[in-house]
This record gives sequence, C-alpha cells and structure tokens, in this order.
Amino acid sequence: MSTFQAPKGTYDLTPPRSATFLAVREAISAPLRDSGYGYIETPGFENVELFARGVGESTDIVTKEMYTLTTKGGDQLALRPEGTASVLRAALEANLHKAGNLPVKLWYSGSYYRYERPQAGRYRHFSQVGAEAIGTEDPALDAELIILADQAYRSLGLRQFRILLNSLGDKECRPVYREALQTFLRDLDLDEETRRRIEINPLRVLDDKRADVQKQLTDAPKLRDYLCDACKAYHEEVRALITAAGVAFEDDEKLVRGLDYYTRTTFEFVHDGLGSQSAVGGGGRYDGLSEMIGGPELPSVGWALGVDRTVLALEAEGVELDLPATTSVYAVPLGEEARRVLFGVVTELRCAGVAADFAFGGRGLKGAMKSANRSGARYTLVAGERDLAEGVVQLKDMESGEQTAVPLTEAAAELAKRLG
Repeated sequence: MSTFQAPKGTYDLTPPRSATFLAVREAISAPLRDSGYGYIETPGFENVELFARGVGESTDIVTKEMYTLTTKGGDQLALRPEGTASVLRAALEANLHKAGNLPVKLWYSGSYYRYERPQAGRYRHFSQVGAEAIGTEDPALDAELIILADQAYRSLGLRQFRILLNSLGDKECRPVYREALQTFLRDLDLDEETRRRIEINPLRVLDDKRADVQKQLTDAPKLRDYLCDACKAYHEEVRALITAAGVAFEDDEKLVRGLDYYTRTTFEFVHDGLGSQSAVGGGGRYDGLSEMIGGPELPSVGWALGVDRTVLALEAEGVELDLPATTSVYAVPLGEEARRVLFGVVTELRCAGVAADFAFGGRGLKGAMKSANRSGARYTLVAGERDLAEGVVQLKDMESGEQTAVPLTEAAAELAKRLG
C-alpha cells in the first residue's frame, strides 16, 4: 500500500476501466472530427480574470469552486474550471478568427477542476470533451452542435438521455425580463445570499435546485414572454432544424445553466439514471464572451460533455462497449535463443499493426501461459529449442485450444492473415 492516495474528490483511471473512458472520448470526438472541427489544447491553468470576466463573478464556479494560486512572481492563476473561456482566449491569441474562414470550429478534451462537495457523478477533477464554433451567428450552427452530441451519445448505445432546450434572449430583450424577474424575486422568502444573487444575476435563481425555492418560483415571469421578435425567430429556427434531423428535445423554460456568458440558445443533456447529478453535458450560445475578455465581437456557440458522467450513464443503462482487445498475440519463449527470436517476431507484428505482447522476465511455461490468458490474446506463440531447430513456432488458438506448428518465417504473415 502506498503512503499516498489520490486527493479527495479525484480518481485514478486504471486498466481495464480506463479503456471505457478512452472509448467514450473517441466516440464523442468522432462526429466533430468528421464535421470540420480541429483539435485545440490549452494550459491547465489560466489568469484568474479570464474566468472571473467570462464565467461570471456571481457564479458558484468563480465565488466558491475555483482552485486559485499565486505564483512566485505574483501572478494570480486558476486551474481551469471549464473549457470555453480558455479555448476562446487561445483562438483570439492565435488570431484564428482572422484567417478568413469563419466560424472557427474547434474541439478539445481534457481535465477540469472545481472545489465541490464530492459525491457520485461530481468530482473535484473531471474530464470533458468540448466543441466551440466561433465567429458566426447562425441557428444552423446551434443545431449542428446539438445534433452532433446526440449522434455521439447514440453511437455509444445510450438511449435514455433527454435534451432540454431554451432561449435566454439577447442584450436587447433580456434586460427587460431581468427587471421583471427581479421585481418578482424581491417579494419572495429567500436567504441573504440568494437575495444578493437577485441583484447580480437573477436568472441564476431560477437554476436553484432547492425544493423550497423552486416552490416559490411557480409563478415567476417566463423569459419566453419577453423574447424579442429576432430571438423568437432564431429559437424557432433552431427547434425546426433539430426536429427535421429527427432529434427529440424538450422545451425547458427554466433552463439557464450555471455560467453568465450564455445568450439565446441554451441546452442540456440529462440522464435520469444518475440521480441528482443528472446533467451529462450541455452548452449554448455565447455571443458576447469575446468582448468580455477583450476581443472583438465574435458570436459563438459550443458545448462540453462530461466523460465521467457519460460512463456513469452507460453503466446505469447496462451498456457494455465493444472494446478492442488490448493484445491479439502473446509470445511465450522457452530459452534464451527463443527469447531473442520471438522478440523479433513480436516487433514485426507490431510494425504490421498487430497488437502483440511478450512474456517478459524469463518465466516458465505455466506462468507465461497464465499471463497469456489474462492478456486476452486470441493467439499465443510458443517456441523452444526444438522448435527453433526445426524452423517452426507453435501457434495456439486461445479460443479453440487448437495448436499447430507454422514455419518461423511465415508466423507473422499467418497471424496477420488470421486476425484479418
């Protein structure tokens, strides 16, 4: 037992379960790669102000959940709590928006950090795959991203997730709604912290999960009643495009999400098999974020899907992914000469794209064959002095148990042929 353990609220990914996480990342990113999204990677930490401005100083993420640090040089940094602000910052710094091909379509994968109370589905270190389409205001982009996420989840075999959809309006119509909502909320029986939130960002109160608060919000003014004609038309086009693609969704007029930068389209993917932490991903349009962090006007839209929660959703539905075998061929040498010869065969197989492993450490036949079984290899190659003298190796089918001698010079080609 090690003296040290993973910090509270974090986890280690170890085989064999780590293979599922890799498969989920691959499945989520595959539709993006096929739709013009290029990969981007940003630092694990950023200037604190990037998140304070972009995510919002009134959000729980900024006020309670960010891991912050001061460097020896006095810089105020934060471990990234989400991906959008970092990706937009990187795109602006690299002048990707000036390359003449908008929108700039980017996808990313990485770890994020929030100081939260650990519970099932909520960690202090978590993994996401995200996508951003930067620089274009077009309802087809909003629809595209929602459809691609739906496609990714369905490719994994998930069926019991729901898509919640709403519009938050824009800088023209939301201020009018904000004032009406503030007037309503000020008359409710709320704690002091929530009352402060009313003055800073009243829409966040709608996102409060406490039952006593939600009960009081029953007659709250509805944002849909305050949307301007342009926002109504935009939202209806998003809905129409998603519907035409055969993607089911539910209108949720209380959906606001937890970040201040969202405008117009906002959406969330939820899975009811996960209990209180039902959100597996979400996103929306953030037309003013670029200006908030010092860039030009760049209307944008994006999402992030939780890898951890997607894995939990798969487990909740009992979905087992068809994962490729980590090892197809396992070589067992008996003696020093066989060790050198079979190591060469293993190297040749790997160069040919065959997943092959080797019985390292000079173990005996019995121990090496146990390792071969545990590896999940379809075939085992065994060779001793007598085999080498005859110019053959023993090829054993681990499923049928059948063993045949094949010429040493043809072993790699024979295995490649059998494995297709």
